[in-house]
Amino acid sequence: MPASQAIPDLTACPRCDKAPLTSAGDSLRCPGCKTEFPFVADIPWLFADPEASLGEWRNRLHFALRKLGHDARQMASELDDDSLADLTRQRLERQREAADEHRNRLRDLLAPIDIQSSPASYESYLALRTRLPVDQGIATYYANIHRDWAWGDAENKASLEVIREIAGDSDYGNVLVLGAGAGRLAYDIHMATDATCTVAMDFNPLLMLVAREMARGGSLDLYEFPLAPKSLEDVAPLRTLEAPAAVRDGFTLVLGDALRPPFTRGSFDTVVTPWLIDIIDDDLPNQAARINNLLTDGGRWINFGSLAFDHASKRRCYSREETIAVVQSAGFAAPHALDKDIPYMCSPASRHGREETVFAFSARKSTPVAAPPRHKALPDWIVTGKEAVPLLPSFQSQAMSTRIHAFIMSLIDGKRTINDMAAILQQQELMSHAEAVPALRNFLTRMYDDSRKSG
Repeated sequence: MPASQAIPDLTACPRCDKAPLTSAGDSLRCPGCKTEFPFVADIPWLFADPEASLGEWRNRLHFALRKLGHDARQMASELDDDSLADLTRQRLERQREAADEHRNRLRDLLAPIDIQSSPASYESYLALRTRLPVDQGIATYYANIHRDWAWGDAENKASLEVIREIAGDSDYGNVLVLGAGAGRLAYDIHMATDATCTVAMDFNPLLMLVAREMARGGSLDLYEFPLAPKSLEDVAPLRTLEAPAAVRDGFTLVLGDALRPPFTRGSFDTVVTPWLIDIIDDDLPNQAARINNLLTDGGRWINFGSLAFDHASKRRCYSREETIAVVQSAGFAAPHALDKDIPYMCSPASRHGREETVFAFSARKSTPVAAPPRHKALPDWIVTGKEAVPLLPSFQSQAMSTRIHAFIMSLIDGKRTINDMAAILQQQELMSHAEAVPALRNFLTRMYDDSRKSG
């Protein structure tokens, strides 16, 4: 895969949105706000606050590696039990060895992130989880890496066929794939169409570092950990990941945030959003306007994936018909849309594979629209620390629950029974004895279950 020579020509500063980036030796630089954006390996790190986001990922990845070590030690302690059945011992030994090796393999792969510059204890990360999207880390979409580059040929082929059915093989020009994951769909589009330049962007560095090695024609040996193994042999199979061939010239990887895409207006002839629009933390009309701004006049938006919106606000959980209407209202001509059943995550080692009905469309930009407001992941009173923290109803409720929980925990001294604790809650006029006993049982049951999960 060639280096990212073309990237400065396409980029705009994700911090100030005002200037194209320029090359500055081992980084890219905004001549406007003077922010420097480093490379991780040879992948540009184009987040609005590059240092903060890099530190955040270091924390998360460091925590995940320590968690793998914690899990391996827990399994080792279970193996000390002489009463274990032989098959159970075999499984635990296999899982422990795989967890240890997996941690070492990931540490090597993640070396460009320089995780060790952010040491911290396992316990401190449990209390102080940093804020990316809260569900993002090493384990997030880890199975997709194996789908993309090990056993997912049927799904990968079906996905590309859907794209070609709605958009053909030509007129791709400069392509941006937002939320590219481990990169297989972006790779297949670049290899199977007339795309001039394909930029695959994701914010997960593990996925992008895997994509980098695959695009270069390399291979990686990584363990798969199926949620529902078919047999003892399938508990932790070691897979060899590799692409059919090294990618052709014009394929580039970028680490960045789809909510703050670091590209100039009208940079791309095609924008692809695979498995993205229903999971991203932004309302679909804003996403559609943002994509409109990234496209050239007459450019094309290709969407592929599910429609499983899960926003707290139900008005943002759009149906198929509403999605098409939103696309058209954002300056696109009527989309060519289809639904198609394809295999989904059908690992040969897992019982969890299924068929998924994907929703795909291809829509041409017909009219420019105003850019949406800049996305803010957090309110100013958190970011600047200069405004009063609002007393939100949810905060009030949580504060009361926290005080009660802390008080209950303070009553646990190894001597008091549930009835004793209920009597104290009644004395404090927090609740009646009849109410306190079941409430305490429920609370302590959850605490007990959590303690068993964390080891």
